[in-house]
Amino acid sequence: MLKKTLFQLHWFFGITAGLVLALMGITGAAVSFQDEILRALNPSVLTVQKRDAGVLPPAELVRKLEATEGQTVAMLFVESESGNAARVFFTPPPGERRGQLRYFDPYTGDYMGDVVGQDVFGFLLQFHRFLVMGDTGRNITGACTLILVFFCLSGLYLRWPRQVASWRAWLTLDWRKKGRAFNWDLHSVVGTWCLLAYLLSALTGLYWSYDWYSQGLTKLLSDAPHNERVRKRGPAPEGAAPVANYDAIWSSIYSNAGPGLNAYNIRMPAVAGQPATVYYLLENSPHDRALNQINLDPATGEVKSHDQYANKSLGSKLLTSVYALHTGSYFGLVGRIILTLSSVLMPLFFITGWLLYLDRRRKKRQVRDARKGLTTNHSDAPAWLIGFASQSGFAEQLAWQTAGQLQAAGLPVKVQPLGSVSQDDLRQSENALFVVSTFGDGEAPDSARGFERSVLGQDLSLKGLNYSVLALGDRQYEHFCGFARRLHFWLTHQGGNALFAPVEVDSGDTSALLHWQQQLGQLTGQAAVSAWPTAQYENWTLSQRTLLNRDSAGSDVYLLGLTSPSPQRWQAGDLVEVLPRNCPWAIEHFLEGLGLAGSDGVLIEGLAQSLNQALATRQLPDNRAHLVGLHAQALVNALVPLGMREYSIASIASDGVLELIVRQERHPDGSLGLASGWLTEHATVGSSISLRLRRNSGFHLPEAPVPLILLGNGTGLAGLRSLLKARIADGQQRNWLLFGERNIQHDFLCQDELQGWLASGDLALLDLAFSRDQEEKIYVQDRLRESADVLRKWLSEGAAIYVCGSLQGMAAGVDQALVDILGREAVDRLIEQGRYRRDVY
Repeated sequence: MLKKTLFQLHWFFGITAGLVLALMGITGAAVSFQDEILRALNPSVLTVQKRDAGVLPPAELVRKLEATEGQTVAMLFVESESGNAARVFFTPPPGERRGQLRYFDPYTGDYMGDVVGQDVFGFLLQFHRFLVMGDTGRNITGACTLILVFFCLSGLYLRWPRQVASWRAWLTLDWRKKGRAFNWDLHSVVGTWCLLAYLLSALTGLYWSYDWYSQGLTKLLSDAPHNERVRKRGPAPEGAAPVANYDAIWSSIYSNAGPGLNAYNIRMPAVAGQPATVYYLLENSPHDRALNQINLDPATGEVKSHDQYANKSLGSKLLTSVYALHTGSYFGLVGRIILTLSSVLMPLFFITGWLLYLDRRRKKRQVRDARKGLTTNHSDAPAWLIGFASQSGFAEQLAWQTAGQLQAAGLPVKVQPLGSVSQDDLRQSENALFVVSTFGDGEAPDSARGFERSVLGQDLSLKGLNYSVLALGDRQYEHFCGFARRLHFWLTHQGGNALFAPVEVDSGDTSALLHWQQQLGQLTGQAAVSAWPTAQYENWTLSQRTLLNRDSAGSDVYLLGLTSPSPQRWQAGDLVEVLPRNCPWAIEHFLEGLGLAGSDGVLIEGLAQSLNQALATRQLPDNRAHLVGLHAQALVNALVPLGMREYSIASIASDGVLELIVRQERHPDGSLGLASGWLTEHATVGSSISLRLRRNSGFHLPEAPVPLILLGNGTGLAGLRSLLKARIADGQQRNWLLFGERNIQHDFLCQDELQGWLASGDLALLDLAFSRDQEEKIYVQDRLRESADVLRKWLSEGAAIYVCGSLQGMAAGVDQALVDILGREAVDRLIEQGRYRRDVY
């Protein structure tokens, strides 16, 4: 809770106070080297020729200056050996705090001329301190400086890595990251580098922002608080002008400072009766603000007090050096450069913070847009109930499209997950449509487990219910559309009236979906205007292919990178549907004995192609007897198109590349599987891969930043990797990964990346199960059982569980382990709450 609160405050202050801090940083950096810049711009004005006779004494300088200008000197600053022009401020006009500034030659007393750029730096300083808004601006910059302290401390807490002693976790930037992930890395790593500089700038800057702070600091650090100079704001005091005896003043300065005097600054009081203040530096001063202070009577030169920097305590030295600490000159030229660079970098945090914020808003908007709301039902007619049970999000998508078609015909609708459909909902509904997928080998999707347990097995009287079922499945599984068929059977036996026969869809078959639309059109009396839009396959470029498990005893696993010619967007947890191709040698082998040449021309959907090109997209049966004698076009027409293959995306859109983790499938004869062989071997790097993105809302991240428990094995790491990347890019570090494979030496997929996340704290926990590394095989579910107490603790803190990998073995084992640890009811509650999600195959 604390971390979430700090994150929200860090984010809120960042997009509000961040702009002011960025401007303060830029102006502060410019003012830091003001003297050097002005001298570079005005060498003939601010640089003088040194003379062996030395600088003139104050009395002679003041007489010359006052005679020339006709004004009284209020402040005089002279450096003895630097070769820099001296500065003089004259007595200000009534009502003003500071008079005219002039530069002069301390060896002759001659004026040096006007300085180009002085007014610019004066404006920058006013902007840095007051935003050119007076006391109002001072309050704003003061508040923002306090917020900067909060940024430093909260940022440190939010990115605290697990391996706190690892300097790489703290200070290294991963240049391979892109988009949001890189922005987050840049924000946090550069912030760590600048942390101490910002704390120093903020804690010293507050000295000029708030009286309570400066007075408290004085009381805390000063050797004699009551003798320290108290800064007072307000109008200049009024009264008779003071009388100054500069010969006496100089005598006191020199006798107290000694021959090591390097520079002095005489400040006359505003009115008579007040002491003059002299600040001076010695040649051996540790920095340019190691000031010694003399308070004396300006008329007689009598010393009232003399505070020497060398004799002060450490606290009092720090108080005297507060400006030097603020600018970095306390640490010499290197310190000034470091403080200046950190100030220049201040806008970086404002910019990256806003980019992260806008990306966060975009994702939330995508979540809202994912469920395009239907118009409000103002009809008194009972609404059609549309229940969906989805594992990968496809059924949910079709349910909303179904609702849209009904509503376009003027029928009121109510769409809800099947898991939330109660017995009363069914009894009270007159018309219902069910869009349901089957998970695994005939199972209900995770989200519909509760419905199957509490509703499907009950005896209900549903004689008044008219219904139909759209069933989604894959004929590769023995129990094709098993759950949908059980639902239809149960509804029929409870007295429900089937509006039309269930429509079964094999792997997204478009003709079956069109048949469903036509049936809906007959029900409503309004035919569908067009087929429901589906994402078109696009040609992506296979840009990289990296073997992840060299010398493994198992099948080769590859990390594939694909790039699109146009910008693409997807969410962590989404899938791709890939259209595989037959390899050239398989086509050549198939054509043997058919009397056809691969160069023969055919038409596919009206487009001319060679027979070789057409056969690359068709299933090639082993038994070809029935195909002998067919001409090229008839052969193609007789063959079934290849079906698509689904893969979990292993990257996030901001990476700039769509990555897959694919294992080669080997048939008993040693040949490669169709899709895995095409992607990992037959398609050359640089060639085109036809694919389309598919939303998998059932495996998207929770909207709330809750802890995440991720479990997977083998290539199931792909889906978990995308979730982890999205979490890391969003600054969420409560991530626990349990991953399993064969051997740690050869099968630790993405090892460097995972261990890097663990070192940086982006992975809070990493538990590994390498089944073949010991006599007794150990699997992911075994590691979960070993960490039962940690699991309970994380779940009590609101954690969600995500499982990706093989259904048989790992996923089933994890499910049983959860039941054994938590109990069946607790697991079902997690499913109903959306806190237990699976993407398994």
